[in-house]
Amino acid sequence: MKKRFAAWILALLMIAGALILCAAEPVNSGDQTALVSEYWTEGSRAAASLNDYLTAVTDAASPDYIPVKDRIAVFDLDGTLMCETYPFCFEYMLFADYALKSGSDTITDAVRAVAQEIVDAAGKDKPSGMSTRQAAAGAVAYQGMTMDQLAQTVRIFKDSEAWGFTGMKRGEAYYKPMVELFDALLANDFTVYIVTATERNIVRAVIEGGLDIPPAHVIGTEYGYTATNQGDKADTDYTFQPSDQVVFDGYYDGENAKMSKVDAIVREIGQQPVLAFGNSSGDLAMEVYTISGNPYRSAAWMVLADDEAREYGNAGSAAQKKTDYEAQGIGVISMRDDFATIYGEDVVKTGEFHQKEEYADSRIPTETEAETETTPDVQYVLYLGTNDKDTNKPVFTQAEALDKAKDILIRHFGGYTIQEAHGGWIDNDIEYQEYTLVIYLSDTTPDRVHAAADEMIEVFHQSSVLIQENPTKTEFYSPENP
Repeated sequence: MKKRFAAWILALLMIAGALILCAAEPVNSGDQTALVSEYWTEGSRAAASLNDYLTAVTDAASPDYIPVKDRIAVFDLDGTLMCETYPFCFEYMLFADYALKSGSDTITDAVRAVAQEIVDAAGKDKPSGMSTRQAAAGAVAYQGMTMDQLAQTVRIFKDSEAWGFTGMKRGEAYYKPMVELFDALLANDFTVYIVTATERNIVRAVIEGGLDIPPAHVIGTEYGYTATNQGDKADTDYTFQPSDQVVFDGYYDGENAKMSKVDAIVREIGQQPVLAFGNSSGDLAMEVYTISGNPYRSAAWMVLADDEAREYGNAGSAAQKKTDYEAQGIGVISMRDDFATIYGEDVVKTGEFHQKEEYADSRIPTETEAETETTPDVQYVLYLGTNDKDTNKPVFTQAEALDKAKDILIRHFGGYTIQEAHGGWIDNDIEYQEYTLVIYLSDTTPDRVHAAADEMIEVFHQSSVLIQENPTKTEFYSPENP
């Protein structure tokens, strides 16, 4: 009797253990109902491949099965999950609107110049180097704001009209097929992250009510923070006080793009994703990382902006990207061929952008525009010394100095010409030699030149930068187009 009772107890324990294991690891057996179909074209190869992947990796009987804890998916935001063509991504337009309308004391002439450059380019190609210039200007514009204040600014802007379309607000501009995919991954026990070049607190407010992930699953470019009573004290020398609030401090450490996305995934997620979705070269590093040496069946996909009827795509450019991506083992999702709808049938492309009406009262002509009729073209020549102003010793190696100067110039101007030179002088019978960079800039304004010079002075520990303004006449000559 005792032996039978003991056996009965042992059987109960084994059943209980099995139930615990089942509860800890949900098992799908190929009967998923949340796969993609509704917003994808009939016969879409991308949709079929995505569904095949989801079915295989969530079926415990499949050799491709991935345990729940390792089902990690990462998505870019702009151009991957939502519109980036009204006329540019949400973050650009939010910044430009705030800088031109708010009247905040943080809106310097240099910040305003970047905002005006954005709205003036509406309907044209994105200006070269704009992403880093906008991020740096945004950090200054939002200085002193709390996270909640920025979020409220985002919420108000989400309710504004999406330029270039009818029937859609900016906060509604999600690609419906991609959101369906996003939700299908969540329904199949994937942990999903957004990994983007947009500032992370802006993204957290943008996706409210649209994408169901916690704020901690948003990884992006990050502006610096400080406490309101901290002053100039370093974080390590200051303790947060009950009367403090956390606000933006006006700085940022660089854009979360390309290899920075991989760095962020390693740092903040701590394990290799099995799925990655992007749309541009800024996402390529993240995608290649996802599918390289992965112990699980992994996949990466690029969304191609090739729809010229319903969206502002470029089919020719997309075709070349398709070839390049597929050669690297990356799948492609064609907005033209795979999306049955993009934003919904009531949303129609118009080709109309409204910067003149929207900013008629707040936009001021640039100095270049105001003087076009009377002032010839100006070439700016900057002479940047690289010896410390106090010690007369080089601040960096020549290679480092050149790289740092290039980084400043590309963020402020997008294009430049730079020459290396060497100078010397005698002071108190001591001869000094200095590695000097000579920089040539055209088609810009004094405000932007001075903003770049301010950064050079700080980075290279200079007392000044010599700036020359030379009237010039510019001609882009071509034998085919004399």
